Amino acid sequence: MCTQLLSSQQWAQMEFSAVELGDARRDRRLIQVATALSTCPSGTLPQALPAWGDLKAAYRLFSQEEVTYERIIGPHWQRSRELCSALGEYLLIEDTTSLDFTTHRKARGFGWVGDEWSLGLFLHTTLALRVEAWDLEQSPEVRVMGLVGQQRWVRDHAARKGKESRRQLLQRPRESQRWAKVVEEMGRRAAGVSWIYIADRESDIYEVFARCQAQGADYIVRASRQRALAEEDQTVFSKVREAEVLGEMTLALRRREGSPARQARLQVRSVSVTLRGTWRPGGKLPPLTLNVVEALEVNAPPGHEPIHWVLLTSLPCSRFVEARRIMTRYAQRWLVEEYHKALKSGAHVEASQLETRQRLEALLGILAVVAVRLLQTKLLARTRGDEPIRSEEFGEEAVAILSKRYRRPESGWTAFWRAKEMANLVG
Repeated sequence: MCTQLLSSQQWAQMEFSAVELGDARRDRRLIQVATALSTCPSGTLPQALPAWGDLKAAYRLFSQEEVTYERIIGPHWQRSRELCSALGEYLLIEDTTSLDFTTHRKARGFGWVGDEWSLGLFLHTTLALRVEAWDLEQSPEVRVMGLVGQQRWVRDHAARKGKESRRQLLQRPRESQRWAKVVEEMGRRAAGVSWIYIADRESDIYEVFARCQAQGADYIVRASRQRALAEEDQTVFSKVREAEVLGEMTLALRRREGSPARQARLQVRSVSVTLRGTWRPGGKLPPLTLNVVEALEVNAPPGHEPIHWVLLTSLPCSRFVEARRIMTRYAQRWLVEEYHKALKSGAHVEASQLETRQRLEALLGILAVVAVRLLQTKLLARTRGDEPIRSEEFGEEAVAILSKRYRRPESGWTAFWRAKEMANLVG
């Protein structure tokens, strides 16, 4: 995967030329629409395709039954999985978000999200990163490879909380089964390839650990519950708290709503434990041995809740450098949140006025990949901002447009200035 951003036309050809929609004219139209949406990612279809003939053709494309989300985005998944099969270390980061289409009065086929008055669908993303190097602070330098999977679903029933027994809950299909499903789909990793599955507390599920083990993948999952230990009258949390401090580290925390960016000083502990087997319909599952790493913030600023992470992992962590790398790998989880932000605020997926779920999901198939491009652009501007862009890759016409609209920087067009002025150009 190159470190230079391709022109919109080159990018669309690379991402969607393998899509088969049952008609060569549809295939060509898909690439044209993807090119337009990549050029104007913050606009709706009428803004991206101002010519009425092109807009009408796009509407006609999305109205075809053969034009589905899976057909459009499937080749991107396959390409990303192939990239993650090359020698190296890859982080497979998962998270869930909701897309709200409540204001689309004519939209049909959606279910409730949030409260009973909000309509939309849920989106579960697996974003793949490649670890390129490690800096002196034992933090990974990563590159976005793409999406290796993305599940979406609609809730078509009222909330059942408190209306089911535990046995009934475990016997019916559950939304929690989405976690680490993509690891099974990717198959067993090859020798020399390292896959590390990373997810937040909602994925603290026995089946997640089992799925990763079956495919030879490692995992880093934030603990959410007081899991009991086998043959010990303790829990994961109490056991790791008794361990000796391996060392202290500083972790940069990004700005979040109501909390500015800051540097957190963390004490790190680790321990190996064996969890009691979990009960499932059909019997009790066997005990599970894994490692636990705890990071507890010391001297947190007044008014800030101290950071406290307890991570369950299959990776070794008896040495401080190992435990530290587990923490910094988990800290990369924010990138999947940035991806969802790019999809909503950058590609404006919730602003589309297409009227049916099938059409909106087909559009989502394009915008989901556009959001990957937006995230890659942002990271290139941050990590390789001083690198000059090559007009033959970015496109001489695109460089000419930027140069005419904005003054050419004294240092020439670099990744940083390209991203900044492109953002200004599309608002």
